[in-house]
Amino acid sequence: MNGEAHLKVTASHLGRLAYLYVRQSTLRQVLENTESTKRQYGLKDRAMALGWPADRVVVVDSDLGMSGADSDREGFQRLVAAVGLGEVGVVLGLEVSRLARSSSDWHRLLEICALTDTLILDEDGLYNPAQFNDRLLLGLKGTMSEAELHVLRARLTGGALAKASRGELEMKLPVGLVNDAAGHVVLDPDLSVQAAVRTFFETFARTGSGTATVRNFAEQGLLFPRRLSTGPHKGEVAWGRLHHSRALRVLKNPRYTGAFVYGRTQGRKLPGGRELRRQLPREQWHTVILGAHPGYISWANYEDNLARLHENAQVNGAERAKSPPREGNALLQGLVVCGRCGERMTIRYHVDHGQVLPEYLCQKRGIENAEPLCQRLLGKDIDRAIGDLLVATVTPLALEMAMTVHDELVSRATQADALRHQQVDRARYEAELAQRRYLAVDPDNRLVAQSLEAEWDHKLRALRDAQDDYERRREADGAALEPSQKEQILALASDFPRLWGDPAVPQRERKRMVRLLVEDVTLVRADKVVVHVRFRGGATHSLFLPLPLTAAQLRKVSPAVVAEVDRLLDDHTDSEIVDILNSAGLRPGVADRFSLRIVYVLRRTYGLEDRYSRLRRRGLLTLAEVSELLGADPSTVKSWAASGHIASQVYNDKGERLYERPVSLQQQCQWCGGPVPAKPALRRGRKWCSQRCGLAAYAARKRQITVTASK
Repeated sequence: MNGEAHLKVTASHLGRLAYLYVRQSTLRQVLENTESTKRQYGLKDRAMALGWPADRVVVVDSDLGMSGADSDREGFQRLVAAVGLGEVGVVLGLEVSRLARSSSDWHRLLEICALTDTLILDEDGLYNPAQFNDRLLLGLKGTMSEAELHVLRARLTGGALAKASRGELEMKLPVGLVNDAAGHVVLDPDLSVQAAVRTFFETFARTGSGTATVRNFAEQGLLFPRRLSTGPHKGEVAWGRLHHSRALRVLKNPRYTGAFVYGRTQGRKLPGGRELRRQLPREQWHTVILGAHPGYISWANYEDNLARLHENAQVNGAERAKSPPREGNALLQGLVVCGRCGERMTIRYHVDHGQVLPEYLCQKRGIENAEPLCQRLLGKDIDRAIGDLLVATVTPLALEMAMTVHDELVSRATQADALRHQQVDRARYEAELAQRRYLAVDPDNRLVAQSLEAEWDHKLRALRDAQDDYERRREADGAALEPSQKEQILALASDFPRLWGDPAVPQRERKRMVRLLVEDVTLVRADKVVVHVRFRGGATHSLFLPLPLTAAQLRKVSPAVVAEVDRLLDDHTDSEIVDILNSAGLRPGVADRFSLRIVYVLRRTYGLEDRYSRLRRRGLLTLAEVSELLGADPSTVKSWAASGHIASQVYNDKGERLYERPVSLQQQCQWCGGPVPAKPALRRGRKWCSQRCGLAAYAARKRQITVTASK
């Protein structure tokens, strides 16, 4: 055999390097199966015996601890690259399984070795892949190596499946469950861990949302445990904030029900060497054993939680039936069914005078088939009718519900206070433990003492923060549950209509209340809007609402408003009418407020007589007519009107007036002969039409007396 080996080795081979490939499948084998590693390194002597100097033998051992089925082995890739470049004369490996467990990797190496005239040496002999017989033998060895790996995996997998079928397979447990000394699964003996897990499931049952559960933990200052799987503290419990991803994993883990489950996922290798795992449907799970160990919730609660998560999902494809209650104004979001085609109706919002209003649309088939919308209904009146129906239905149970809510608030606050107190106890224990470690260290070992002292200070600060947070939140919870608060809750709940209409209640909470009572609402638009309400439990109720007004009808002013404008025109100008209508809260169709133009358009549209025509019809005179009638200057007439001698009325917003006929002007002025008003200027029993005429008459009389006296 050695002779044949020396015949295959030529000077061309000896002029190149010898590559020794060393590999063990796992790190445990590297540490424990040392003999196999020594045997692989011993092949270096075989290469030296064939003529390669020791410094020409390259040992490739960077793949120690990696499986031969891995395709991303750095050392193997380095070996193949060197062979392809023609730098290698012989490749040494203890056996084929050390070089590769994959037929593709093994035959690729054989092909490259044949092209570059590279030899392969294992424990059994030396082979030349360029020769048919040697290559056939090496191919058989590679196939047997891959089959051996399959057999080993089948044995391990079969044993695991057999133990899993009996529920005896040890698996990684979620936080809150541990294995006892006998290997049985039990609840975590740490009561604070149990309390945190139970509080988590109770909070989700109350809120119905993973995000709301995380928000509640953050608002209450509650921490959630997790078990470390790596690092120096592997296996220990660490406390931190609850994250949404962890909340979903807890909700979807069936082990919390006390069931043993195996085969929930299936993995496959990707080209890059990564493994892709996908969730399997429940009917494809390998093993499901209910009641195998203690749990926190029942199997029915677990299925209800999954159903809630499915309903809350934003995207469920064509199977989506409902959507979770969100912040929108649509009260019946996710509950409305089209009474014509049976499809779920969607929601669209529009803004009307600054108010966001919903409308319900059935548009699925229209979108798919490019057809008109099946139905489109404004949701404002529908939501109001549903709210009135719920108020009338739920009012007799409001007081009982209030007591239940109050008890739930008290229980929730007590539970949260207990959890926070446990957090303080845990922080105190860690601080005391750090103190004992610091006191137990040798004072002369300053490096260790300083490290332990710093850890002790850190734990003391954490304890102080936990105590401050506990006292602050306890005080806040106590203030929230004072007797006065209890009385307010009872008083508010005894009047459910006021609770429903309370502006402090978020719309999302009203939606939650609706979902507790209503299964779905079917809408049909005919000569009127028919609303069929199906309550949970099977009871039904039908409402009949008038059709919403069209856009033209909405823009049209109410007849009552037109009549009011007609009445006000008798005594007021247009600007005064605008102020009166706006003060009364009346609206002109779709506009927010009345304006002069709107009043003008109303008068023109409905043929309302303007104020000027009305006053003229009543016999009032213009300024020119009164001046001509009285024979006075217009300025004099205006002054008479301003002083009240002549009655007048304003007929437009410019202040122009019409005057009543002066029936009391029967006497003539003793100076100018003009008409004397009802209240003439009196002087010594004589009457003049104005003070100016009186002064003129007085001056003339005085001159006459002076002339007479001089004569």
